[in-house]
Amino acid sequence: MSVRVTAAPGGVDPFGTARLRRGVLDSWGAGPARFREDANAEEDLALGGYRDRLVVELAQNAADAAARAGVPGRLRLTLHAADQGPAVLAAANTGAPLDAAGVESLSTLRASAKRESAASGDTVGRFGVGFAAVLAVSDEPAVLGRHGGVRWSLAEARELAREAAAHSPGLGDELRRRDGHVPLLRLPLPAEGTAPEGYDTVVVLPLRDAAAEDLVQRLLSGIDDALLLTLPGLHEITVDTPQDGGRTLRRGADGAYTVIEDSRGETRRWRTVRHTGPTPPALLADRPVEERLRPSWTVSWAVPVDTDGAPLHPGTAPVVHA
Repeated sequence: MSVRVTAAPGGVDPFGTARLRRGVLDSWGAGPARFREDANAEEDLALGGYRDRLVVELAQNAADAAARAGVPGRLRLTLHAADQGPAVLAAANTGAPLDAAGVESLSTLRASAKRESAASGDTVGRFGVGFAAVLAVSDEPAVLGRHGGVRWSLAEARELAREAAAHSPGLGDELRRRDGHVPLLRLPLPAEGTAPEGYDTVVVLPLRDAAAEDLVQRLLSGIDDALLLTLPGLHEITVDTPQDGGRTLRRGADGAYTVIEDSRGETRRWRTVRHTGPTPPALLADRPVEERLRPSWTVSWAVPVDTDGAPLHPGTAPVVHA
């Protein structure tokens, strides 16, 4: 699966990224404290709790996109080695394609475009923060769909911020304090390219360095049944790496059991239970607005079983998702 990302030619901007950039740069120039707030938020997400959640977040976004489109979710994770330059991770998925609302959500850290569908319990993403996990490994992420693409660039974001700082001494001071690092996800750019055949969207991540490649390889090697068991919108995951070759996991059903077929020749059976229901408003009364807009709960439970249905010791941690 080969994916190519290029800058869109002048004037081509189907998702209105110029408007988003202008609004952010104006706010940074008018109040450098806003720049500091955005930079701190992005840094906390990229270097904090989301650092090791890259694959989980990509899978979760794929499951949500499939649920919104009402199609079986398929995710293909391909690690492309490079003779020169960085390796590239491409995560292609089926489902609802990239649109302007999605681009704005990806560029605003905590304003998810999934809010309406989330209220119905169809999706599992929360608050639009998960995409920041890509910054743990890449300074030039991109998302390409059938109707256009969007990309981000630390180098170009830094230059845009420096231009804005020419008219805002306070912003210039903040840039110097951070050695020129800026919250790049706040400054989307139009991109050209498309998802590979058979998929609707692809996330393209040129990996920053050897450490990032090692992290991605470790996370890909650690993929097991858990993602398919906890993400009901996801039916298939394919992983292709130079080190481990290709592998596909598919979820199916056999009576009361969930079956995971592994292309390496294994078939595993799980006894699964999933319940969902409304959350009493009183329990959410003191919670943030975005949480109050998701007034439901879901719990998934799974344990591996043998051919007779007797429980087995799990090869992965017991799967419980809430």
